[in-house]
Amino acid sequence: MITLFQQVRMVALLSAMPVQMSRIVVFNKPYGVICQFSPDGKHPTLKDFIPIPGIYPAGRLDTDSEGLLILTDDGALQHRLAHPIHKLPKTYWAQVEGAVDGIALQALQSGVNLGDFITLPAQARAITEPANLWVRLPPIRERKNIPTSWIELVLKEGKNRQVRRMTAKVGYPTLRLIRCQIGSITLEKLMPGEYREATVAEFAALN
Repeated sequence: MITLFQQVRMVALLSAMPVQMSRIVVFNKPYGVICQFSPDGKHPTLKDFIPIPGIYPAGRLDTDSEGLLILTDDGALQHRLAHPIHKLPKTYWAQVEGAVDGIALQALQSGVNLGDFITLPAQARAITEPANLWVRLPPIRERKNIPTSWIELVLKEGKNRQVRRMTAKVGYPTLRLIRCQIGSITLEKLMPGEYREATVAEFAALN
C-alpha cells in the first residue's frame, strides 16, 4: 500500500518533471508531392523529405499545390490546425489565368456560391508575383495571348480544392497555388523540400 507520504512525494516529483513540448515541423511541400508518409507508387511522399518518425500532417495540401505544411506529433494540435471549426486563417498565393479585376476580387471577398456550399467571406487582393519565388517544376502552362496575375487569399475554411474552385467560379482559373502562411507560421526562407522545427514562440501562438 502506498502511504500518504509516498503519494505526496510522487506528486511532487511529477510536478518537477519538465513538460515535453510537442514537436512541430514546418515544411515547404514541392509540387507533385503527396501528403502522406506511406508509399504511393506514383508520387514522392513526405517520407522522401522528412526523416522524423511519429509526426503527421495537420491538414492536407493537394498534390498539385505547393507550400506550407505543418506536421506534429500532438494529436490535439493536429486537430486544431486541420479542423475548419477553429477557423485558423490560411494564406494562399494563386497565380491565375487572366488579369484579375475588382469585380472578381469583390466576389471572392463576399463569398462564392460553389453549388454544394457558399464560401465564407475571405480576404482577397491582387498582388505582384511574390519576391524570391522559386521556379516550379514542371512550369505552369501558359497561353501566349493571355496574361496571368496573382491573387492573395486568406481563408478561414479549407474544403477540398476550395481556392481553385473559387477562382474558377469568378472567371480566373488557378494555374499555380502556394500556401504561404497558417496562423502566424510562415514559410520564411524555406525552399521546396526543406523543413524546419517551429520556434517556441510559434508553438505558443498555436496554443
